[in-house]
Amino acid sequence: MLLTARDLSKSFGPRLLFSGITLGLQEDDCVGLIGANGSGKSTLLRIFAGAETPDTGQVVARRLLRVGYVQQEDAFDAHKCCVDVVADAMDPSIDEHERHLTASLALDRAGFVDPTVPAGTLSGGWRKRLAIVQQLSREPELLLIDEPTNHLDVEGILWLEDVISNASFATLTVSHDRRFLESVVTRIIELGRQYPEGYLSHQGSYTEFLEKKDEFLAAQESREKALASGVRREIEWLRRGAKARTTKAKGRIERAGEMISELADVRQRNVKQGAAGVEFLSSDRKTRKLVELKNVSKSRGGKTLFTHLNVTLAPGKKLGLLGPNGSGKSSLIKLLTGQLGADSGEVFLADSLKIIVFDQHREQLDDDQTLRRALSPTGDNVDFQGQSMHISGWARKFLFRTEQLDLPLSQLSGGEKARVLIARLMLRPADVLVLDEPTNDLDIPTLDVLEESLEEFPGAIILVTHDRYLMDRVATDILALDGHGGAHVYADLSQWERGRITNAKARAAAASSKSTPAKSATLAPGHASTVAKGTNWVAPSTSTPSLRKRLAWSEQKELDTMEATIHDAEAKVATLHALVEDPAVIADHTKIHDAYDRLGLAQREVERLYARWAELEAKM
Repeated sequence: MLLTARDLSKSFGPRLLFSGITLGLQEDDCVGLIGANGSGKSTLLRIFAGAETPDTGQVVARRLLRVGYVQQEDAFDAHKCCVDVVADAMDPSIDEHERHLTASLALDRAGFVDPTVPAGTLSGGWRKRLAIVQQLSREPELLLIDEPTNHLDVEGILWLEDVISNASFATLTVSHDRRFLESVVTRIIELGRQYPEGYLSHQGSYTEFLEKKDEFLAAQESREKALASGVRREIEWLRRGAKARTTKAKGRIERAGEMISELADVRQRNVKQGAAGVEFLSSDRKTRKLVELKNVSKSRGGKTLFTHLNVTLAPGKKLGLLGPNGSGKSSLIKLLTGQLGADSGEVFLADSLKIIVFDQHREQLDDDQTLRRALSPTGDNVDFQGQSMHISGWARKFLFRTEQLDLPLSQLSGGEKARVLIARLMLRPADVLVLDEPTNDLDIPTLDVLEESLEEFPGAIILVTHDRYLMDRVATDILALDGHGGAHVYADLSQWERGRITNAKARAAAASSKSTPAKSATLAPGHASTVAKGTNWVAPSTSTPSLRKRLAWSEQKELDTMEATIHDAEAKVATLHALVEDPAVIADHTKIHDAYDRLGLAQREVERLYARWAELEAKM
């Protein structure tokens, strides 16, 4: 056992997060920690990391346990370059030159093109990658990660999945990303007061956990009914004037008291946990064309973002945008909403177009404003869908308590701020909804409601999200920017993932053609060789002579069988493609989602194999 928590409890003021938590983490654990906003997931992670102390209970760790901790918000010295950030986190007893060499190689494998750039210049996604690499450099036996997919783009999430899937250490990841949980996690722990122990744990996939959760809650509801029936019988017996003089009668009275107490506990646990009420208003505009881009090109800072791009938004169209950080998604959104002009081409916006924007940075919110005024700027009543609602009722719709109304927004959590922004946007009818990373910090029940609302919205939607489950469920078309001026349209995520496999094959072929001995060079501290951006932990294509290695016997054996292994993996992908096109599977909602999830896993395995093939050939 790596770490054991015993009877942990934690409160913030009068608010109890959790109590009586007793659980353990083992060497081979790959755990996903889930739960509603405010259930204490991040706090529990900080306690495990030693960054916070519980009110009661203790955490017992194995002697000299090495723990890595990736927080939600990174705090790097903005002036330090990436390679220094990683090297400084390593064991100081290691020679400085060796630390910088190791740090440079680690950053290469994580896809950093230039590890000498200052950390402060990185985007949120690349800062998150840097934070993960920094903690990996400590060679942890247990890695704790808090909401990493809030900042990573889809490419970054796939990279992280590869890291965790091939890890030799245990991981505990707080996440609401359902596709991520399904892909890599082998154990799910959900914090919640509906469980007698304060949590429910299941060894298996996320889908299997949901099945076990439904079974558990159904059994608990049945237990409540049985207890209620038993308590009624005992109360009737007591009302008949049962005498408590005999030992048998005394025992029955005591059991009745125990049943009444247990019934109260079970009833409290069975109270349904709410989800925010999300329902965006449409203007019901019937215009055939709301927005159109014709042969549009755009460059920023000397970099071509896209050229000759054609996009049309009409009512009912839900356009998903994908692309690495810096590929031009934000610029494209500004073009589509009329906030930015094109370098060339035509941009058409319908007259009096009503556009609502959900900004991932939530800059529309004033942290000094109270929750009351943020939800209802003009008074204590809100007009929604032609009806007047008191502010307290409107707040409850988004899971806020009445006592929170006079708190400043600065004291709210990230998930609570996201719900405030959704509540404000819901008061305005829209022709076009622009949602830029709307899922950040939202818990899974709220995500389910958000998805249903977006599916039913009759206007047009522009959706930028790293949440592949949301993208797959909502988007009718996907536009992917490649970061090099290219833009490609896909019908769904599975088609986009097949495109990634094709690109991986091209990279593997290019790496094979260039697998000649590198020229002699000296790698000074703070400088590193580079690889193509987005490569998943592939060895650098160039290195110093001192780092050049011959293949070990096991690696040579792996290389000799690689072609056959890839052939088998591609055959599995082909079989799953046939499965998702089977009418019987398409007609079954559960089966089709399961088939798509399995297909995604199989496609990522093919890409991993091609990347590994390139890595082995580059060593020869």
